[in-house]
This record gives sequence, C-alpha cells and structure tokens, in this order.
Amino acid sequence: MNARIRRFLFYLLLIIIWELVYKAGIWSPILFPSPFTVGKTLYNGFVDNSFVLAITCSLQRLLISYAIAVVIGVAVGILMGKYKVIDETVGSLIVGLQSIPSVVWLPLALLWFGMNEKAIIFITSLGGTWTMIVNTDTGVKSVPPIILRAARTMGAKGTKLFWHVVIPAAVPSIITGMRLAWAFAWRALMAGELLSSGTGLGQILMMGRNLSDMSQIVAVMIIIGMIGCLVDNLMFKKVELNIRRRWGLLIV
Repeated sequence: MNARIRRFLFYLLLIIIWELVYKAGIWSPILFPSPFTVGKTLYNGFVDNSFVLAITCSLQRLLISYAIAVVIGVAVGILMGKYKVIDETVGSLIVGLQSIPSVVWLPLALLWFGMNEKAIIFITSLGGTWTMIVNTDTGVKSVPPIILRAARTMGAKGTKLFWHVVIPAAVPSIITGMRLAWAFAWRALMAGELLSSGTGLGQILMMGRNLSDMSQIVAVMIIIGMIGCLVDNLMFKKVELNIRRRWGLLIV
C-alpha cells in the first residue's frame, strides 16, 4: 500500500468519525455541522465565486508580503552572518521581535496605515521576516569548515570566499527559512484579515462567525489548510529536496 492510498484512507476515516460524531447528536447541528453540509457550503461557495474571489485576494496579499519578507530577511540575515557588529546589535533585537506574535502588531499597523491593505501587508510581512532572517543567518554561520578549508586551499578568500562559497552553502538553510516564512506569513495574513475589513478568506471566516454559520467557518478552515498543504508539498518540499540532494545532505 503506497503513501497516497494510506493518506486517502486516513482522511476517509476522519470523515467517517466526523459523521458518526454528528449522528451521535452530542452538539447542536448549528454548532457541529455534518460533512455533507460543509461539502455543500464548499460547493456553493465555489459555484457563486465568493470563495474564488476571497482566495485570489488573500493570495495576492500573501505574495506581496512574502516577497517583502524574503528580500528583507535574506539581506539582513546575510549582513548578520557576515558582520559581527550587526549580529551583536541587530541580532539581539531580532530575537526579541521574533517572540512577538504578528497579531500584536495589528493595533500599531491600524494606527499607522488605517484599516486597509497596507496594514494587512505590514503584519503579514512581519510574520515571515523574522524567520527568514534567523534561518539565513544560521545558514551563513553553519557552513561546514571542511568546505571553507577546501575553498581557501584553492585560493578563495575574503569577499570572493563569502559570495562564491559561503552564500551557496547557506542556500539549504535559506530554502528552509523560505518554507517556514511562508507558513508564518500565511498565519499572520489570516489574523490580519480576521480583524480588518475588505475581501479575503479571513473576512469570510469572520462573516460566518457573525452569521453563526458554522458550516461556512469549517469550509474556510478546510480551504486555508488545503492551500497551505498544497503550496508546501508542490513547491517548497520539492525545492528543498532538490537543494539537499544537490548538496549531498539527503540521507537515503
């Protein structure tokens, strides 16, 4: 039995358990909808394009925020890895900022930018930036010494050694940072959309809460989870696997 069949059977079992719990009548159908009701809500949401529009708006915000997080994260991470004074000053600040949940920045973002796209993009960018910085910095500092000795033996030194040996060797860690940054930015985006106005999956989630429509809430939660899973499996895992195989880091 291959992994796909096992995975299919696992999710089928979950749906059966869900239906059995629903049939048991422990909770009101309003609070605990059946799989059929949620499936119908998903179907109707895609047929009337409301889910498609929300997914498109959320992904647009996420792509913009993610690009900002990667650019800033890689740049600051490289500077921290190369210059000790930046690591000792900015690095300590990053450790503190990393522990602040993205949603905590929302009141500040609303005061600075108002309840609009800029506020959501701001907190979503922050959600991925700290992770990107830490992983890039770790990658630069974790280059195997044997690679550095081999490069120096062949005449590489200074800036040439850093840009042609250290940075390429740090790529696996940077890719891991990009994968984690996507997940953190995705979570921050949902938090931002839940507490702001406009169109997006977070707003549809909040609309379901205001209407006490639990099937809509569960349907949007399923969409959010599926998008995160698809992006991670179809893009980041494959890229990370190829990079690790290229650098001989994959244990067969």
